Amino acid sequence: MATDFPAEISALRQTYASIRQVSDLDRLRAEIAELNEQATAPDLWDDVERAQGVTSRLSALQAELDRIEKMGSRIDDLEVLVELAESEDDADSREEAERELTAVRKQLGELEVRTLLSGEYDPREALVTIRSEAGGVDAADFAEMLMRMYLRWAERHGYKVEVYDTSYAEEAGIKSATFKVAAPYAYGTLSVEQGTHRLVRISPFDNQGRRQTSFAGVEVLPVVAETDHIDVPENEVRVDVYRSSGPGGQSVNTTDSAVRLTHIPTGIVVTCQNEKSQLQNKAAAMRVLQAKLLEKARKDRQAELDALKGDDSGSWGNQMRSYVLHPYQMVKDLRTSHEVGNTSGVFDGEIDAFLESGIRWRRTAERTDA
Repeated sequence: MATDFPAEISALRQTYASIRQVSDLDRLRAEIAELNEQATAPDLWDDVERAQGVTSRLSALQAELDRIEKMGSRIDDLEVLVELAESEDDADSREEAERELTAVRKQLGELEVRTLLSGEYDPREALVTIRSEAGGVDAADFAEMLMRMYLRWAERHGYKVEVYDTSYAEEAGIKSATFKVAAPYAYGTLSVEQGTHRLVRISPFDNQGRRQTSFAGVEVLPVVAETDHIDVPENEVRVDVYRSSGPGGQSVNTTDSAVRLTHIPTGIVVTCQNEKSQLQNKAAAMRVLQAKLLEKARKDRQAELDALKGDDSGSWGNQMRSYVLHPYQMVKDLRTSHEVGNTSGVFDGEIDAFLESGIRWRRTAERTDA
């Protein structure tokens, strides 16, 4: 059946117009102009951390603006290509137009998903913590597989990652790991990954070759911003230092550089051991602690609202995805029912389709609950 190009292009233009409206390009340009002004200030690099934040934010917003504006040009070019193919009755040009239509539709869908990330913290960078749960050594190995999956996903998109802490298990895998994904909307995008992940496979650690089910938990938090005002008095935090464990370079495993912070009022504990100095580890651990306190405050507020609404529903995040490697191969999201058979691709970071379906599912659930 021949493609109805005029109808397809009209649909693309309608979606694109909606994306431009929701993205508020005037506001985006105004923020870019303001950041450009800050970036050219002669004293910018007097505060290195702030300077890095300004330049990183500027680069991200400029890339986002370019991405949206270039999409409009791409739709225009597609229309010209279609007109050329039709006027010359050229089969090769028509096939090229088909391929370009598929590619534009896919990228436009990705842009549209970004517009669904309208939560208060969705534009933030993300702090991801992975923990092995039930399943012994298989669970620790699974936790490491998930960590690699997210790191490969970030690498595919060119996102910078900072690993703050990795606690290695004795036989294989990891007990837990915490890392930051430094990208716009990383929190909004990855927050749909929060919950319990389940792996079913023939255990490589069982000499009888039995099938094993193991679990790992994923927690995703927004990175704290200067405007969040998370006050953490020094007398409410116990600081312990110790020697780093696991693989490490020069000085990492030879000095008491690892830091453990315990927030006494809440009992929240965070650790950081992947930086070279105790001071760097303490600063990184404090950022993680502030993020956890910010999330706790958000959950407390949400619990109060739910109590007022009489909401007794459980968390949607639990048991959110199943990875089956035996007796068949399939990865399935238990909330959206999205599934794929390419398990090796998923573990290699090909999770965008799961992220997109999760974001769309969450928005639908929010509208239903409203």
